[in-house]
Amino acid sequence: MTFNIEVETERELGFDYESIVNQVINKVLDFEGCPYEAEVNLVLTDDEEIHKINKEYREIDRPTDVLSFPMIEYKTPSDFSDVEEREEEYFNPDTGELMLGDIVLSVDKVFEQAESYNHSVMREFAFLIVHSVLHLCGYDHMEPEEAKVMEAKQRDILAELNINR
Repeated sequence: MTFNIEVETERELGFDYESIVNQVINKVLDFEGCPYEAEVNLVLTDDEEIHKINKEYREIDRPTDVLSFPMIEYKTPSDFSDVEEREEEYFNPDTGELMLGDIVLSVDKVFEQAESYNHSVMREFAFLIVHSVLHLCGYDHMEPEEAKVMEAKQRDILAELNINR
């Protein structure tokens, strides 16, 4: 598995975030039964930059905690059965890895929400990575039933990683 991290903020997280990213992404992909080696790009930024991206791509004029940009169109979430048919679109020609997509995460929001939810910065960071990778696997939470499924998966994955509130 390859994850590329680009840091565009001065704010330090205070823990080995690369290790957490690796553990969390691998756990989500195992949990979802992804049969391929995968690639994920992660940008760590601040509220100002994620605000600009949120406005440009979602027409929402405020910062958010995290944005996910999936590369794959799924018939149903985590249905990897058709990706080989679109190999040129979905697989990195240099590595052969499945390109899941991009995550943009506001480090400012990680700190703000950790304090608001009364848990550690590391737990909030891990939660947002789980949440985003599930989006990259085709999950959403716009409808109540979708939200229930996604929330249960987030809870179970974090529990398996022993990352608790």
